[in-house]
Amino acid sequence: MRRSFALQVDHRGARVSVPLRTPMVEVERFVRGHGAWLLDRLRRSADRPQAPTLVPADGVELPLFGRPLRLRYAETRRVQWRLAADGVEELHLPSAVDATLAVRKALQARALAWYRGRVEEFCHRLGLPVPPVRLSSARTRWGSCSSLSGIRLHWRLIHLVPELIDYVVAHEVAHLREMNHSPRFWAVVESVYPAWREARARLRAAALTLPVIGPAEAADAGFIDSED
Repeated sequence: MRRSFALQVDHRGARVSVPLRTPMVEVERFVRGHGAWLLDRLRRSADRPQAPTLVPADGVELPLFGRPLRLRYAETRRVQWRLAADGVEELHLPSAVDATLAVRKALQARALAWYRGRVEEFCHRLGLPVPPVRLSSARTRWGSCSSLSGIRLHWRLIHLVPELIDYVVAHEVAHLREMNHSPRFWAVVESVYPAWREARARLRAAALTLPVIGPAEAADAGFIDSED
């Protein structure tokens, strides 16, 4: 049960969370007391550029690990990954499928396989057991770590160059040793990913450029500005 008050601003607007049965007068007092902060966050949110919406079609390209991935409609019974004659990787889609859903599922499957390998690598560097790894579609966080359920990583990270994905992986794996953001935690991150400061800044900038695949995802996609 929640015991504290909290304000959050995301792509849907402002949201206040309060303990159950809190009188409305106290809620209003809390919001008014944070009015300047709230207006500033809403203004900054409105000024952010919108992520580009990508509608799957034959020949459309989107980033995969920072390189072009081309979509192709083909006479095939299932989704297939192929390398084109010009060296560009292609995702071949059966014409009868829901293209948006098929592209997202293919990317998510590719992402999970990649993430599991990178989590294993960073756990090896720190001498830690490898936890379960799952995908996330969180609106505001790239990843999360729990001592009980393991590590979750946002599937849209697959659009980024590998070194930025590695930063998020290193960040979450470091939480297996330090479940906080103390100087000790950042020392663990630096021991396995020395350029984390630069990567953190690049990641926040890259979040503005990642494609939103289809209208269904557009309703849920916001500006992700936190590793966890």
